[in-house]
Amino acid sequence: MTAASIATRYVNTLAGRYIDTLAALLRATEVSTDTRASMPLDEGIGWMRNAARETHRRGNKIVFIGNGGSAGIASHLAIDYSKNGSLRSLAFNDAAALTCLSNDLGYEKVFSEQIALHGRRGDLLVAISSSGASANILNAVKAARAAAVSIVTLSGFAPDNPLRRTGDINFYVRSDAYGFVEVAHLALCHAVLDIELGWH
Repeated sequence: MTAASIATRYVNTLAGRYIDTLAALLRATEVSTDTRASMPLDEGIGWMRNAARETHRRGNKIVFIGNGGSAGIASHLAIDYSKNGSLRSLAFNDAAALTCLSNDLGYEKVFSEQIALHGRRGDLLVAISSSGASANILNAVKAARAAAVSIVTLSGFAPDNPLRRTGDINFYVRSDAYGFVEVAHLALCHAVLDIELGWH
């Protein structure tokens, strides 16, 4: 069965419409810089590819953070960027660290405290939040900025969410559905790695 015949078979089905919506949201991802200037998606992915490569080349690391489903995405990406991309990567969502820091300092500081402890000038933070409004993610970005860590954000939901204004580069998926936003965030970060590895 060819790709065209498969596509034809699913036109106007619920699954087909779902996949079409996801594809449209991915293509329409909005990318902006720290000055709020917009750029094409391809350039945004290129920026992140270069940042990841240069971070590793300097001997630094890529740190992924997120809550809930975004924490799962963070762990997934840290493993793939390390194993498949040979890029120093980790996720700050160890259960003992999260429970210790939230118990002692408050959940809003679970990532910022780890950035303060482990972040180094020249690292790269990838902050993932569907809502773009999680206090612990926003605090982590502030800590990263103070530590001279470069920042990529991925958000969705409200177009004026606060996370969208905080990164050196910001990817925004215009949807209020968790599934679409989370899958889009994972796909965008996989695109960065897969294109870097020579997919075409």
